[in-house]
Amino acid sequence: MTSTKPVVVYGASGYTGRLVCEYLREYNVPFIAAGRDKARIREVLDRVPGIETVDHEVVEVEHDVASLTDLFRGASVVSNMVGPFIKYGPEVVEAALAAGCHYLDTTGEQDWLLDAQNRWGKQYADAGLLLSPGLAHMYTTGEIAANICLETPGVDTLDILVLWKGFPTYASTQTIFTILKADWFYLEQNEYRRWEPTTTFEVAVPGQHEVALALPWGGTCHPVWFKDDPRVANCRVAGGVFDRGVMQGVVETVKLVEEQIKTLPADQQDAALAEIAGSVQAGMPPRENPRINTSLDSVHATGPLARVHCVIHGNSNYKQTGLLQAYAAYSLLQQPPRRAGLASGCQAFGHRELLGVLRSFGLVMEPEVTVRT
Repeated sequence: MTSTKPVVVYGASGYTGRLVCEYLREYNVPFIAAGRDKARIREVLDRVPGIETVDHEVVEVEHDVASLTDLFRGASVVSNMVGPFIKYGPEVVEAALAAGCHYLDTTGEQDWLLDAQNRWGKQYADAGLLLSPGLAHMYTTGEIAANICLETPGVDTLDILVLWKGFPTYASTQTIFTILKADWFYLEQNEYRRWEPTTTFEVAVPGQHEVALALPWGGTCHPVWFKDDPRVANCRVAGGVFDRGVMQGVVETVKLVEEQIKTLPADQQDAALAEIAGSVQAGMPPRENPRINTSLDSVHATGPLARVHCVIHGNSNYKQTGLLQAYAAYSLLQQPPRRAGLASGCQAFGHRELLGVLRSFGLVMEPEVTVRT
């Protein structure tokens, strides 16, 4: 099969995949909703208000390079929602490249990002195609805040905090637990330094008196995006959810993984992690409520003679992710990305442009910026 639509959402039956389809409808972009279970995808899409107003098709496809290449051929953009990406991503990236498509995903897996950079970054660049993992709230909105800070000359160190109120989806939980067996890195003088897996932070949260518990959260995408950026020497990230009880559970799970899972043979670790993840989150959380599901991205940027603090308050982090994916596809159908090959959302589309998109849909407030020079 050759695609007759410009965008393919692969993994459309999941929580985030549905949101990508919803926002593609907002942009009136025709798309194929693809996955391994056609009936399940149709059931999910039928619950999207107004879905009949956009040209779309539901397709069942096997998860292998040949089948995916056949599906993607004729399209321009692939939005991949099938994670954990270190496990399921390679076939999709290979197929998108073979079909001549830009590739987007929502990963928080730093090991997947580094692997994709090493294996396919140059190939995508040579083809004039975008390879953009991690286009999602937990990475892109904080990256927007970081780039606003970097508009002030003289800062070279980024201290990033990302928090949100809610609970990860089933797929996100599987990804989070997959991350636990990988090494995590931060940037120090433009070199990767390994986090101790049991590192935790008590963080000051802008806008409230309580502190919060946060983790390196797998290192996140930010150190990779800012590696070799001449403006940035150091980058450290803390993240998590506002609910301290949930975070304490994550801390205990990290200890469990270090003490019991990593001692297992390598071929048994994935199954053990998946079993623990399934016991934590076996289904999908309720649809986000903007009055409840708030988000916060805070960046302190410092340098020898400059201090900048940028805070972006928002809501509905999964909706932010769905919108960012849909806008990226919409933009790529009209003009080339600012950077081909491996690139972040801000590097490919511009941080002020992405901020404007999130603002126009009521998902973030105007950034609060404090500058001292």
